[in-house]
Amino acid sequence: MLTAVVFVDRMVKKVLTAFCAVLLGLMVVFTVYSVVMRYVFEDPPVWGDLLTVLSNIWLVFFALALTVRDKDHIALDLVYSWLPLKAAFAIQQFWSLVIFGLSIVMIVYGMEAVSTMGGKYWEMWHFAWEDGGFVFKPNYMPKKYAILIVPISGFLVSIAALASIIADSVQLRAGTYKLTKDTEFQAMADQT
Repeated sequence: MLTAVVFVDRMVKKVLTAFCAVLLGLMVVFTVYSVVMRYVFEDPPVWGDLLTVLSNIWLVFFALALTVRDKDHIALDLVYSWLPLKAAFAIQQFWSLVIFGLSIVMIVYGMEAVSTMGGKYWEMWHFAWEDGGFVFKPNYMPKKYAILIVPISGFLVSIAALASIIADSVQLRAGTYKLTKDTEFQAMADQT
């Protein structure tokens, strides 16, 4: 069971890292293309800046889940090192629970925002699911597609926070808990 959890945890991390790399690459491509088209050919695309911004936003929200899982978010590592191990553990778990609570807020209010978001991007085309297949829609992508990352990220952050809490709790019980950023399920899998 624990081996399966470790495998899923690693695969999610690899997939999210790959998404972040792709989005970063797309940001560079969109920016370079827009600049070249604007200053060399004097014919900038209307969609270039918007896609760069949307790629940036989605990158940041995907990276949020990675930082929560790896505990690379803002932490009080110096303060933790001064405290007894169990007190530092309790404070770190408290912050993981706070992050989990905020992720639930992201899910609930993100879904509400997606369902009530009006308006469309006039410069963007999109695909839609109609009559049992994807159909190309030339222009007017709904704005709700852009903010769909908020509930998606909330879900990923909640999973990451729970994984962090579980991994730390199991390691504390096993006596292998350390206050490092490299705390992962792998240490637990090595014990079994």
